[in-house]
Amino acid sequence: MAHDDPYEERPRRRGRKVLITLVVLLLVLGGLIVVADRVAVGVAERAIADQVRQEIAKQGAQSSPPEVEVGGVPFLTQVLDGRYERISIALRDVQGSVRGDAVALPKLDVDARNVRASLDTIRSGQGDVVAETVDGTGTISYDSLAKLLDRPGLTLGEQNGRLAVTAPIDILGQRLTVTGTADITVGKEGQVALRFNDLNADGLPNQPLARTLLNNYARGISIDVPLPELPFQLAVREVRPLPEGLAVTADARNVPINSATG
Repeated sequence: MAHDDPYEERPRRRGRKVLITLVVLLLVLGGLIVVADRVAVGVAERAIADQVRQEIAKQGAQSSPPEVEVGGVPFLTQVLDGRYERISIALRDVQGSVRGDAVALPKLDVDARNVRASLDTIRSGQGDVVAETVDGTGTISYDSLAKLLDRPGLTLGEQNGRLAVTAPIDILGQRLTVTGTADITVGKEGQVALRFNDLNADGLPNQPLARTLLNNYARGISIDVPLPELPFQLAVREVRPLPEGLAVTADARNVPINSATG
């Protein structure tokens, strides 16, 4: 009767131990690579945030510290290639000044794609970080927009997807409440135009003069909105009323998303 040779089992056990050790080493090495990758992402995000802060200050605007997120995995291969899939930048409480009037942007989110930045630029902060495409979405608060119209008691908001206005008005000795909506258009240079063409007031006297006064009020609050210069050379393409404010969509092509230095 055949017996198992104990010497044959030892090489098998040694082989299994070597295999297990190799697997463990690979897992440890993979974990270290992942950690290093995430550490490198953090360093890059802080460097880009600092340069974006300089860009905002250069344009005479203010905001809370930029929040930067570098997308794409793995990150280190993007560093070596000098090209990044996506860099997202979140700006909050953006304040600009146009013609002495403050225009508030409580939120401005920027999504940069196919970003070119050398390793030296990320490491030293010197040089350009250039994005092939940049898309931005911001929100103008209704309060700041109402201040531009400069009519006591006037309030703005969203109603069925349109910009709605409510305001008190004195017409022929009567105190009335005006309501209506505005048409919004974006000009070639990104200028946003508000035109209040359809205003009504309950109790409006049935007289031509009363209607003329109401039409004059509508023309008085129809303005071209003086938007602040958006960062990253963003050009306004669309404006939509939302419950939280006037949503602005903008884009740009082949632009630096940092202040070039050095």
